[in-house]
Amino acid sequence: MVDIVIPIYQPGSGFKNILKRLLRQTVPVNHIFLLQTVGEYDRLMTEFNSDVISVHPVLKKDFDHGATRRMGAGLSNAEFLLFMTQDAVPVDRKLVENLLVPMESPDVAVSYGRQLAGSDADIIEKMTRLYNYPKESSIKSASDLDRLGIKTYFCSNVCAMYRKSIYDSLGGFVKKTIFNEDMIMAYKVINAGYNIAYCADAKVLHSHSYTCIQQFKRNFDIGVSQMQYHKIFESISSEQEGVGYAGKITMSLVKQGRIYKAVYFILQCMFKLAGYKLGVNYYRLPEKIVLGCTMNKGYWAF
Repeated sequence: MVDIVIPIYQPGSGFKNILKRLLRQTVPVNHIFLLQTVGEYDRLMTEFNSDVISVHPVLKKDFDHGATRRMGAGLSNAEFLLFMTQDAVPVDRKLVENLLVPMESPDVAVSYGRQLAGSDADIIEKMTRLYNYPKESSIKSASDLDRLGIKTYFCSNVCAMYRKSIYDSLGGFVKKTIFNEDMIMAYKVINAGYNIAYCADAKVLHSHSYTCIQQFKRNFDIGVSQMQYHKIFESISSEQEGVGYAGKITMSLVKQGRIYKAVYFILQCMFKLAGYKLGVNYYRLPEKIVLGCTMNKGYWAF
């Protein structure tokens, strides 16, 4: 039995299509829990309620990447939980089926899908998706830490399925985090001796075209989360992985003769690094600076 949990906030018109695709899977979905963030003037989207779909309000002041998903997990009694985001579009009817394949091994606690860039995505975004989500599936375990470093813990809740018994036994998502609730959970999974499966056949369309400022703010929040959970991340450098990523994408762009794009990508990387560096030192910064740097202002309560 598979339940799906999706945090939503003012989803666009295309969200109904995503729900339709999820309800037409080859492995039928038991229930879809929509966790809708609502502010003072937001209307609860009760039109989605049905025998298979239910909408649950989350006050804007209470939204948290970890705690909100944790709440969604608590609503389910299914054997498997699929967490998604409101902008992840299943490519075909076999998304759930393909994510379940690695779960045939009892050692696999999580399987996450492949994210493909949309047809309108920038070349940099397309290359980034290919770098992070290659065509080949893989299984990651503690034995891969020396080889993969922080990528061992890479797992995205844009589309990730959890074996609920193991999820519960490990305490679930952390109750408060500005970002990286999926990687923090992946750390617990790996260090408990379980495996994480990357399922390249389970595909969703999901991409963003962030500006340099948006990249800066996003990486500021990544830095914040890594500092707040430094015991997880301090032994493995994120910067080393970032350098490898930057080098490969830059060289690919140069080889294609996209010099302008290569220069712009390097500029993006500089903004990312600056945001990350400030993020890991957020506790040294005045409140106004922190609020100017973060992508998630609602997280902060000074």
